[in-house]
Amino acid sequence: MATTMKSRPELHREIEELFGQVPGWLREMPDQGLDGFWSLMKNFYLAETSIPNKYKELIGLAVSGATRCKYCALFHTEAAKLFGATDAEIAEASLMGGMTMCASTFLNAQQIDYDKFAKETREIVTYVRAHEKAASSPSKKTARA
Repeated sequence: MATTMKSRPELHREIEELFGQVPGWLREMPDQGLDGFWSLMKNFYLAETSIPNKYKELIGLAVSGATRCKYCALFHTEAAKLFGATDAEIAEASLMGGMTMCASTFLNAQQIDYDKFAKETREIVTYVRAHEKAASSPSKKTARA
């Protein structure tokens, strides 16, 4: 099945309409990748989806910190601010990326048994949910008063 690709000039017009320019790095992208990349960027990344754009940018920032990409870190920081993220939220997302990398590095280097890890994680979630419900039940609130 053949797919119809937009021409480079058409794509550049779309990009410029949205960004006010065609960034140099997008101008350097090979023809074979530009249409697909721009389509995904426009229709998922920049679009309103189930995850609000501010949170997508904070996720992108955490990932860029973990992958040590200064380009993505700059882009996602500025885009997060554009979508209303505060400096505190940006710092927290950055720390979350670091915490995740720390735990991931340890778990993978130690070769922790995945099935045991999964079982323990689900048990912890079940325990916390049960105790949250108990802590918020009316009889517990009355007993504390």
